[in-house]
Amino acid sequence: MKINFNKNNDGLVPVIIQDSTTKNVLMLGYMNAEAYQKTVETKKVTFFSRTKNRLWTKGEESGNFLNLVDIKNDCDQDTLLITVNPVGPTCHKGSDTCWNESNEQSFGFLSDLEAVIESRKENQEDEKSYVASLFRKGINKIAQKVGEEAVEVVIEAKDDNDDLFLSESADLLFHYLILLQAKGYKLNDIIEVLKNRH
Repeated sequence: MKINFNKNNDGLVPVIIQDSTTKNVLMLGYMNAEAYQKTVETKKVTFFSRTKNRLWTKGEESGNFLNLVDIKNDCDQDTLLITVNPVGPTCHKGSDTCWNESNEQSFGFLSDLEAVIESRKENQEDEKSYVASLFRKGINKIAQKVGEEAVEVVIEAKDDNDDLFLSESADLLFHYLILLQAKGYKLNDIIEVLKNRH
């Protein structure tokens, strides 16, 4: 890998640290050629500390190491993206990230949808909400809806109408997310089971 350590005349390149699983950005640091080499050799991310004016392996005092997964160089060869498996919080102030954010897995729109479903579950008296009405009817009705939607997906899979197939698939996923929460679970719980099987 060719890295341009001399672009800024200080021998340093910025390094973005990203969790390999959650894809969240954890911190930003700097590396010189020696820090890069040590990172590759030890598989623990090492930076050049501008305040300490020396190499600094993240976790050398706290034990919260950043275990190396992969290194990518950007198109100008002067910025690194390093994916890691973090051990403990990343920020020296004790938070998961240096932006004081939780390093939780997010599934984009599906996570937003889970939050809406959770709010309807907590506010079941909302007469206008279809989801709240399902929670009021209980687990048997929710499970029945998942079964009905699954059958409809199978039926549409055998036909040639892609729009109907996608619509029924969306209905199945939506009702499955409701069923998960009715049972006290979320997508992350299913992801963990799949990871363990992988």
